[in-house]
Amino acid sequence: MLGKIIIGLLVLIFIALVATNIRIVPQARAYVIERLGAYNGTWQVGLHFKIPLIDKVARKVSLKEKVIDFPPQPVITKDNVTMEIDTVVYFQITDPKLYTYGVESPMDAIENLTATTLRNIIGELELDESLTSREHINTKIRLVLDEATDPWGIKINRVEVKNITPPKDIQMAMEKQMRAERERREAILKAEGEKKSAVLIAEGNKEAVILEAEANKASKILEAEARKEAAIREAEGQAEAIRMVQQATADGIKMLVESQPNKEIIALKSLDSFAKAADGQATKLIIPSEISGLAGLATSIKELVKED
Repeated sequence: MLGKIIIGLLVLIFIALVATNIRIVPQARAYVIERLGAYNGTWQVGLHFKIPLIDKVARKVSLKEKVIDFPPQPVITKDNVTMEIDTVVYFQITDPKLYTYGVESPMDAIENLTATTLRNIIGELELDESLTSREHINTKIRLVLDEATDPWGIKINRVEVKNITPPKDIQMAMEKQMRAERERREAILKAEGEKKSAVLIAEGNKEAVILEAEANKASKILEAEARKEAAIREAEGQAEAIRMVQQATADGIKMLVESQPNKEIIALKSLDSFAKAADGQATKLIIPSEISGLAGLATSIKELVKED
């Protein structure tokens, strides 16, 4: 009976030892195993069994990316301005063995290395360059840290300068400078606006003068064309009148020719023409001999007509 109890106890102890030495490594983690104090291996994700009293889980390492926000570090620029800069480091453990045995305190080592590198970089820059060269500072710190932490099994993914805090007097001077710069830009913009406005007004006046001149020119052209048209029409009217007079004269001559007049009628017509030509204005009139011979005849005819 006692033997059965002892056997049962031994079985329970064995089961307990087996149960307590079974390990399940979760995702994104790794276990560093030591056997009799020496590194034996690294357990990845899955089920593992540890030999009791011989194997030991030396360190449980997270393989996720981590973020460390370091406190502000005092740095001095090239132009002897002291300011505080705090940085944020994004890193990831790539080799659990090197991370476990590479350095005593990895986070403290990274913090001190970051502060030293930051001081070296800022010491080469002036204040204005330090404030405007964040990307340059981030890249340079990352390259230095990544190279230094590689033997520790750590990969530096990104480094970001979070805040740059100059001294109070520098901040006040910068604010005044920024205010003056804004006022200067405002004055420049105002002057440019006034200049553009003046140019637009001048261009508008110029366009108005040009349009007025063109309108006057067009009016003069139209007026000249109207006068020309009136003169043409007047000349055409006069020509038409002359033509009609000539036509009437020609028609009269034609009718006279067709009536076959004798010499006496022609002489009378000639006298009538000379009378019209004189029109009471001439003081002396020379009459051809052919017509003067017929003058007496014309007088006799008029007297006979009166007696009748």
